[in-house]
Amino acid sequence: MGNDQILGLVTGILFGFLLQKGRVLRFEKQIGAMLLKDMTILKFMLSAIIVGMVGIEVLSSAGVITMSHKPMNVGAILVGGALFGAGWAVMGYCPGTSVGALGEGRWHAIFAIAGMVTGAAIYAELYPFFKTTVLAWADFGKIGLPEALGVSPWVVIIVFICVVLGLFRWFESKGL
Repeated sequence: MGNDQILGLVTGILFGFLLQKGRVLRFEKQIGAMLLKDMTILKFMLSAIIVGMVGIEVLSSAGVITMSHKPMNVGAILVGGALFGAGWAVMGYCPGTSVGALGEGRWHAIFAIAGMVTGAAIYAELYPFFKTTVLAWADFGKIGLPEALGVSPWVVIIVFICVVLGLFRWFESKGL
């Protein structure tokens, strides 16, 4: 096994551990998020996004990594987001939490995982069709928010952190 695979395994195990410790693998937390009555999962995700944003920008600024944006494609975002949300709502798990739940012994999560694998296979088979339809809708190329706004990535990161901290404070005041 190469270093990349070992690093992936270690970070995957660490992420699974944090999912379990954060109790976001619990079905009741998933349902609470869907009903906007429990913001545990949203807080977990936003915290992970902040850590990722800062870490990636630090590594990029240091020249350790090179940024490579995916195309900003409105069709792919809308259709993909709708499918992701529908799958999460129906199964009560997103991709990461379904695998974590299976790791905890919740065998019903296997249906969510099977759905993801089936969906990926269908997408791969239909990719030529999607390339000329959904993936051709409003393709803005390989840009990120800082490039679109014409500002430093740190401006976006700091504003995002401030908004998230304000949101966390509001969640706490509402008991969410």
